[in-house]
Amino acid sequence: MSGRSAWWRADVVLKPDEAAGPETAPARLSEADTAYLASLAPAAISRYQRLNPLTKATLATVTTLGAFVLGGYLGPLLLLVGIVLPGAIAAHLLRRVVRVAVLFSLPISISVALVSVFTRAGSTVLFNLGPFDATLEGVDFAAQIIVRLFTIAMALALFGLTTEPRAFVVDLERRGLSPRVAFAAAATLETIPLMVERALAIQAAQRARGLDTEGSLSARVRGVLPLVAPVILSSLTEVEERSLALEVRSFGRPGRRDLLWTLPDTGRERALRWLLVAALVVALVAPLAGVMPRLP
Repeated sequence: MSGRSAWWRADVVLKPDEAAGPETAPARLSEADTAYLASLAPAAISRYQRLNPLTKATLATVTTLGAFVLGGYLGPLLLLVGIVLPGAIAAHLLRRVVRVAVLFSLPISISVALVSVFTRAGSTVLFNLGPFDATLEGVDFAAQIIVRLFTIAMALALFGLTTEPRAFVVDLERRGLSPRVAFAAAATLETIPLMVERALAIQAAQRARGLDTEGSLSARVRGVLPLVAPVILSSLTEVEERSLALEVRSFGRPGRRDLLWTLPDTGRERALRWLLVAALVVALVAPLAGVMPRLP
């Protein structure tokens, strides 16, 4: 049967009963089986989230690499305004994407700004801070790096907030990726959210037992240290439990696996992916060949 429910497609064909004859039509899925398949497919509340995971991954990858290749201010800003912001608006996640991007890019941006402003040589000195000179060239270089970092953080945050890891992995496996590599990719994508969730649970448990994790900066630092060992040990235990569970379910058996559901991939999306990759290649090769000047 090849039916549609919402934005995913079930790819399950039930073989007809051999005793009934070869001309018997394939049996249809029961309501319980259909409901189970519906529970496997991730929810998608917007048109952007209903895009194929590979399309969203291509958008994030092209934006990330393009921000470095194009450089300057104009290139990353064009990628931000032309690709990332429309996607975040279409996904109804603009505020959340901006918040996540700021949280991830702010610490690195501060470090880059301090190093670049006070250590980069330049002819225009803005002010002095002890033995260090803050130059205009350093400020300009730091601003360019910060724009790139924010664009990259926005692209990655949009991909992470709109793509279920299992959907991305299932789509890659359906395209021929090894199940072991697909599982490793899924585990990598889920590692940080799971560790954050586990750390919050351990922190709540220790706080219920009287551990002081609020107040002054020193108290917060003392509250972080008792979390390190339980988080690491629980992560190692979970890896072992997951490995045993996979072996029990014959994860390592040879042969092709039959996936229960798939995500649609239209011709427009395939054309968009190839167009983005071609544009990235042109943006990389053209300045080196002297055909196109670098953007300011």
